[in-house]
Amino acid sequence: MSDDPRRAVPRTDEVLASDVVRTAAAGLHPEVVRAGVRRAQDRARRGALAVGDVPTAAAAELAPRAEEVAVLNATGVIVHTNLGRSALSRAARESVLAAGGYVALEHDLATGRRAARGDAVRRLLLDRVGAAGDALVVNNGAAALLLATLALPGEVVLARGEMVEIGDGFRLHELLAGAGATVREVGATNRVRVADYASALGPRTGCVLKVHPSNFTLHGFTGAPSVRELAGLGVPLVVDLGSGLLAPSTVLPDEPDASSALQAGASLVTFSTDKLLGGPQGGVVLGDEALVARARRHPVARALRADKLSLAALAATLRQRDLTPTAAALAARPDDLLARVRALQAAVGGEVVDSVAVVGGGGAPGVELAGWALALPAPVAERLRVGSPPVVARVQDGRCLVDPRCVAADDTGRLVAALQAALAG
Repeated sequence: MSDDPRRAVPRTDEVLASDVVRTAAAGLHPEVVRAGVRRAQDRARRGALAVGDVPTAAAAELAPRAEEVAVLNATGVIVHTNLGRSALSRAARESVLAAGGYVALEHDLATGRRAARGDAVRRLLLDRVGAAGDALVVNNGAAALLLATLALPGEVVLARGEMVEIGDGFRLHELLAGAGATVREVGATNRVRVADYASALGPRTGCVLKVHPSNFTLHGFTGAPSVRELAGLGVPLVVDLGSGLLAPSTVLPDEPDASSALQAGASLVTFSTDKLLGGPQGGVVLGDEALVARARRHPVARALRADKLSLAALAATLRQRDLTPTAAALAARPDDLLARVRALQAAVGGEVVDSVAVVGGGGAPGVELAGWALALPAPVAERLRVGSPPVVARVQDGRCLVDPRCVAADDTGRLVAALQAALAG
């Protein structure tokens, strides 16, 4: 045998024929499988992998990536950005599977003619909000805000205290400036008055923008005009709600909603669909028919439009009568959560402790939802994350807290099995 380590690496056909690779390759495209084998072989040639481990490493290359693995959310954070925000309902997931084939995305089955993309979702949104006008669905909340302001070219008058930074360092006012809008700051960080807005208006004004600071709160000597007061200024008013609440909520009474904002005189409202609405990733521009039409016709709209899978999931979310997983988690009663935690304790041990859940996803900052959790030793958290199914819990005060609020009742058995495996080490 040659001393050249490159010649010692098993041939591609040998690796493909191994039992471990054949099992991992089931259902995958042949080129995807070969690419995974080549990556494992390259690692062995570089000395980063033992030659005998090539088949096992190749099988690992073919395993589902992290974004493809469903996890159980036991953190107590309902709209968990790192876990994909809202969990889709069963109806929404089934609609995505159906939309994986051919669908009448822009085709009227009754007439055989071309139809408008997202027309069904548009009608559903208007019905749910109880408003006239029009609605446009795009691929995320920031895109919705961008299109709304592009439809109203000119200066964007924005309160200094509403110049919000969202996740990963993105700042909404910089997003607007990057699209060519001129942002006109008014007021102080903690207080802004109607007169501040009025003094900034002029022939170059495109709109007044009111942004809900959904990921922080200001306390103390603060103040800001209402939507109704700003609507009386005589220029278009865009209200960015962020969290996607369609109507007033008894659980979150202080969270702004689309229906109330439009009734108060907002020209357009924008929001995300994967937060409190409980749908897939998307954004909505909703309100005045002529202004939404401007947004729809803007050249940038083509780059921001929603795909067929998102539209299908959103339509199913808007149609359903039952609570979405997000709404169910928000409405969970402490007594019911306590019963679930006690059942977990009976199965695996641990200590029942009180737990505080939060909305997450930049929604309802400062709101705390009382509940219960199962406290386990801190090292269990890591074992849960790498288990099957992966369970993401919360580490707090040196303990692993397993909060069942966001775990569907149907997944209780899987959660128990994961806990038992993690506790067994």
